[in-house]
Amino acid sequence: MSVTGIGVAALEARVDEIFALPSGSETPRDTSRVVNQLLEALEAGTVRSGVLGADGAWHAVPWVKRGILVAFRFGKLADLSPGGDGFSFVDKDTIPPQRFGLDRGVRIVPGGSTIRRGAYVAPGVVCMPPMFVNVGSYIGAGTMIDSHALVGSCAQIGARCHISAAAQIGGVLEPVNASPVIIEDDVIVGGNCGVYEGTVVRAKAVLAAGVVLTRGTPVYDLVREKVYRAGADSPLEIPAGAVVVPGARAVKSGWASDEGLSLQTPVIVKYRDEKTDLATALESWLR
Repeated sequence: MSVTGIGVAALEARVDEIFALPSGSETPRDTSRVVNQLLEALEAGTVRSGVLGADGAWHAVPWVKRGILVAFRFGKLADLSPGGDGFSFVDKDTIPPQRFGLDRGVRIVPGGSTIRRGAYVAPGVVCMPPMFVNVGSYIGAGTMIDSHALVGSCAQIGARCHISAAAQIGGVLEPVNASPVIIEDDVIVGGNCGVYEGTVVRAKAVLAAGVVLTRGTPVYDLVREKVYRAGADSPLEIPAGAVVVPGARAVKSGWASDEGLSLQTPVIVKYRDEKTDLATALESWLR
């Protein structure tokens, strides 16, 4: 594999050399070239910030995340405003918004959406305004990113997913070893959902509107009668095909019990079947 003429191993080595420079160091002369090569590789999908390992687990790619941090560290503020007087944007010159042409096969509906450099967006993706995709993210073919949705830095989203209106897919750059949020193929993320802190949502799962998933969130499976939690070194995982809805569990002791209080808790109420598929089918006519 090569990245614009330089091998991935050589790019990784140079990224790590620049990243290791002490605070206050002068900007190396080749930093812009190195950052640009990394961002091009991310945009082409030949390099990713999170990968599925042979063990079936998702893993961060630390050197890629270090490269993105290099872009932030050595970038300078620049006026990135488009022509005209409608909008003003000031950000690091190393990570400007991407520009898309017809050749990319990505549909970006007018209305104020931004996809930052260093994000891979596959052909057939539909972006409804306003939405935002951050650096290091990966979005598979045929996925829809709906209005007011956020795809955070380094999040990995599979093919044919629907990230519904106002859903938040969390990002993570530091620590560099921390796994990004993973949304596998054919997942439906309902409106106003939040998926954070390295959570893995396996293929064909459905998150109903308002579900929030974090490392500290226990998820109760009514079908299999078990509880899913993140471990010390492992993320929270939602099983393939699970249908998750917002729920609650009673606090059974002390003052909270006396007051009849409950804590919000996601609950798996079923696993995907033909009825679920009909209810969640992505409408091909919209594409």
